Amino acid sequence: MTTLASGTDTLTRDALTVLQPGFTGTTAPDWLLRRLGEGLASVGLFGRNIASPGQLAALTAQLRAERDDVLVAIDEEGGDVTRLEVRSGSSFPGNHALGAVDDVELTRAVAHELGRRLASCGVNLNWAPSADVNSNPSNPVIGVRSFGADTELAARHTAAYVTGLQSAGVAACTKHFPGHGDTAVDSHHSLPRIDVPADVLTDRELTPFRAAVAAGTRAVMSAHILVPALDPDLPATLSRRVLTGLLRGELGYDGLIVTDGMEMRAIAGTYGIERGSVLAVAAGADAICVGGGLADDATVLRLRDALVAAVRAGELPEERLADAADRVRALARWAGTADRSPGNAHGDDIGLRAARRALTVTVAPGLERPESFKPLTEPPYVAALTPVANIAVGDETPWGVAAELIHLLPGTVTGSFSAEDAEDAEDAEDAEDGKDGRGDKDRRADEDGKSGASAGRAALQAAGPRRIVAVVRDEHRHPWMVSALDTLLAARPDTIVVEMGVPQAAPRGALHIATHGAARVCGRAAAEVITGLVGITGL
Repeated sequence: MTTLASGTDTLTRDALTVLQPGFTGTTAPDWLLRRLGEGLASVGLFGRNIASPGQLAALTAQLRAERDDVLVAIDEEGGDVTRLEVRSGSSFPGNHALGAVDDVELTRAVAHELGRRLASCGVNLNWAPSADVNSNPSNPVIGVRSFGADTELAARHTAAYVTGLQSAGVAACTKHFPGHGDTAVDSHHSLPRIDVPADVLTDRELTPFRAAVAAGTRAVMSAHILVPALDPDLPATLSRRVLTGLLRGELGYDGLIVTDGMEMRAIAGTYGIERGSVLAVAAGADAICVGGGLADDATVLRLRDALVAAVRAGELPEERLADAADRVRALARWAGTADRSPGNAHGDDIGLRAARRALTVTVAPGLERPESFKPLTEPPYVAALTPVANIAVGDETPWGVAAELIHLLPGTVTGSFSAEDAEDAEDAEDAEDGKDGRGDKDRRADEDGKSGASAGRAALQAAGPRRIVAVVRDEHRHPWMVSALDTLLAARPDTIVVEMGVPQAAPRGALHIATHGAARVCGRAAAEVITGLVGITGL
């Protein structure tokens, strides 16, 4: 059993208990082990902490040697957002792919197998699934992390995911309450605002969360978003109206409420992490997530001391902090006794099978039948039109189809092209002509067109005579990407296009494959179609 260090008073222990900090390295630092002995009850893991399943299991065992009931949390959504396979890409398609298939039993099976692998490594809390309805096509941070833009579809798959994950003994943390789908701003950078009437929120955003609560989700994560119809002054994470009035009261939720990362600029840049953490707990949050960026002992001590000082100053009721800590301990008890359904009942390849089913394949209008498409037999040139990755996804995780095509067609060559690279080339040309390559903001569209065309020309030159496979991610959100594809297809209409984001743009190319996500298995599924390993008519 866990033995807490003597000399730590109840108030200080409770303040530590509500924190979910991160750390650097693949073994637990001494400071983290000391805090576990003093009352810290949760630890958050990120890609930087994971090298292999065996190493992760050793790390979680090290944590439990200090505190046997510690909650070990991770941000493992599968799909684009993976920490378990951060350097290789996920073995599981993400939410958007599962929503495209729309088979709740498949979603449940994928979530169970993902949970089984997490549990085998000692992880017992997953900051997933995303229950956000992706109602805004311009959303820069949710996108394929959502099951889709249809409310009822998102609701049934959220419930299935929660059930599957928790049947493996891993607590689900449904996010981002009350819904981050209708934003065009990333809360990692600033505070998004959702200006929709209360009835729209009730019918659209809240429906998947109601389904998650009904399915028994053990945790819910708050969003750093301002929703004036719910609270005109405070973001959801800091709003008692949202967390206590709406989530606890109207939705009847009684589990753990976790904040999104407090160092995200939506909170840190407006309230600061100390003040933000105090306001969040006062509003009804039970656990403070921090450590994606700030991952040291000093941060833990700052937040611990801020919570203790707020109680002593009368700004945070001691009973509220004690209640929050009790909820953390209650989840830890559940995790220690959770029933687990039989493991690996669906097979190790459940993720790949799901990714195959998620493909949407469109042949060019000139091909009368799908079977008219001739699979590639010679190694192609893969041109990856690469957007800037959002922070949730990160830039460590590989994506695309090149690695899989190299495996299936040895000799495949690839190159990456971005708007920034193309702009640099354009600037160099303009500098020779004595022009200002960047231009004013009102010339942004023209600049996007120029940079995209430049990227397309660069890809054509690099490809030479090889067949081109162009890989894009959210073409509809990136004008430069549209222009690059225009340039490629005008010169090489036999180009194959693989869309690995939300397939909002109209299909084009000799063959267009929408994978509904950029997980490794999504790239494998697309490569199988391109090479004829899986026939189009069999999808």
